[in-house]
Amino acid sequence: MKSFENYTIKGLTLKNRIVMPPMCMYSTDDSGLARDWHTTHYASRAIGGVGFVIVEATAVVPNGRISSKDLGIWEDRQVPGLKKIVDSCKEHGAAVGIQLAHAGRKCSAEGETTVAPTSYKFSEAYKVPKELTKEEIKDIVKSFADAALRANEAGFDVIEIHGAHGYLIHEFLSPLSNKRLDEYGGSLENRTRFLQEIISAIKNVWPEEKPILLRVSADDYIEGGLNIEEMVKIVNIVKNHIDMVHVSSGGLESVSIKTYPGYQIKFSETIRKECGIPTIAVGLIKEYDHVEEILNNERADLVALGRELLRNPYWTLLNAYERGYDIEYPKQYERGF
Repeated sequence: MKSFENYTIKGLTLKNRIVMPPMCMYSTDDSGLARDWHTTHYASRAIGGVGFVIVEATAVVPNGRISSKDLGIWEDRQVPGLKKIVDSCKEHGAAVGIQLAHAGRKCSAEGETTVAPTSYKFSEAYKVPKELTKEEIKDIVKSFADAALRANEAGFDVIEIHGAHGYLIHEFLSPLSNKRLDEYGGSLENRTRFLQEIISAIKNVWPEEKPILLRVSADDYIEGGLNIEEMVKIVNIVKNHIDMVHVSSGGLESVSIKTYPGYQIKFSETIRKECGIPTIAVGLIKEYDHVEEILNNERADLVALGRELLRNPYWTLLNAYERGYDIEYPKQYERGF
């Protein structure tokens, strides 16, 4: 039962291979401060047996929020609330990561200036973004590093850099949203420069023994956009400076995507094999046997269950119980298993 095996990445050992991926909760206010609700939400999944909890996209600057109700990590007063989440999850046996994010042109937070690599809006419902200057790019890179310092102060085990779903880093990576004529646009190497600078800035302040993950969209599903072949090249450029890739897809443009359980697994498998780096698979996965198939066929090293863990925080405990697998249940719940 590979799902329940330990997994070690750098100096961190996870008690199993089940991941709660970052999912926006839209439950704070304009302050970006974590609330008791967030602590309860994440701790419930730790109590439910998840080995690795990744806190939702957390903005490194105010105009990096997807909405006005997103978590923030752009100032020191946001650290205590995040630390409360970390401490609660760790108390119940889960490792904890945080996804550092900048929404770019998909920011809809009230009163904020939207920015992007190039002045192309996401859709008619969004503002035309301001094209970032080189100086502003450097400021955002520094904001990621500052956020990493705060994440370490809060006690997070892992940082995940959000380079997917049409947000700022993804906007730089894709030729559809990046039409710059300077060293941040044009060639694949240039389009990867912003990501490389962010990784480098985070590594300069993040403890060596703690892993750094990268979330990617492996396919834009649009002709002329990113596809798995280009994403393999991008990952190969940065792989020596990160520890794992969390493989998703889409989000750059509003397009119809044919989804089904495991529809993104092929991307995870390809990146794992062609780049020689561990991966997390994600995408409408909900059945235990499907998780086992992915892990045993080496299509990913960890498996993230998003919507399923929203429906059932105790998915891990229940599946171990139903299969007679000997795990340590929470003492308060032992009589139920």
